[in-house]
Amino acid sequence: MEAAVPERPRPEGPVAAEGPSTSQPTDEAPAATPPTAEAPVKDASLEREAEGEKPERFMPRDLLAPSRQPVAVAERVVETPTKHADVIAFANQKGGVAKTTTTLNLAVAFAESGYRVLCVDLDPQGNLTMSQGIDPDKVEKSLYDVLVNDMPIAEIIQHREIDIAVSSIDLAGAEIAMSTKIGRERSLEKALKEVSADYDFVCIDTPPSLGLLTINALTAANKVIVPVQCEYLSMRGLVQLQNTLRMIQENLNPDVRIEGILPTMLDTRTVHAKEAVEILEENFGDLVFRSRIKKAIKFAEAPVKGSSVLKYDSASSAANYYRELAKEVLANGSA
Repeated sequence: MEAAVPERPRPEGPVAAEGPSTSQPTDEAPAATPPTAEAPVKDASLEREAEGEKPERFMPRDLLAPSRQPVAVAERVVETPTKHADVIAFANQKGGVAKTTTTLNLAVAFAESGYRVLCVDLDPQGNLTMSQGIDPDKVEKSLYDVLVNDMPIAEIIQHREIDIAVSSIDLAGAEIAMSTKIGRERSLEKALKEVSADYDFVCIDTPPSLGLLTINALTAANKVIVPVQCEYLSMRGLVQLQNTLRMIQENLNPDVRIEGILPTMLDTRTVHAKEAVEILEENFGDLVFRSRIKKAIKFAEAPVKGSSVLKYDSASSAANYYRELAKEVLANGSA
């Protein structure tokens, strides 16, 4: 039997390691690991929890809307609708049916009732301008500049019995000058928008044709009054005007409508005039005004004085014809 090998005494000093050994424990504490940039950062909520503080609790609304700052809600501003003028075009391609006389005197009748009125002389003859004592050959600026050169209409308005946007003979060339202009049918409508809030009524006198100037008037208007001389030839033009108005409604201005048909220059002594009124009423019914504008010498005398009939002879029957017409138009508008 082999003799027992005595245990080798353990050296008291440090032993040179022949190789790494993890089997023998050492009495020395392991060296502290220096902090590095990749060391995890302690959560502040965990620190507060360790110190005895309760962690913050998030409600579902906080997760949906994490910002706790009050949100300023803009107060809704209710806009007051701006009142716009009633735009009335006086149209009939037949000449000599008292369009100009009706435009001026009805406008002045409105003004007598306290309304703010603008007249627009869209006829190159300038008869409406002359009827207010203004020479169309001497005006420096006219509707030609408004329609062709886009001048503000306020620059050509003159103040007489009513405000009037004046005409000149230059307007006769406006249709040719506007032929290449984009949106030429809306030139007057665009110009009137700048002053629409300043008036209650805008009355447009049109030339005796269905050309571009009349189309501009019908596009800008929301109502049309058709003066008709109580004669057969004058009434025939109504069909053509209706066809033109229908095209305007379909393509340019769906809101325009005939306010009424006005029998003018009525001579109640003739059978023909009475028959003409009956034909109008049979064909157009309620569209025919109850008011009648009878023949009177005052209508020829007043323009010579540069005034309306209502100013020239306020107490005359001629003046009262248009006062009655104004009442009827106002009643229709409020109905």
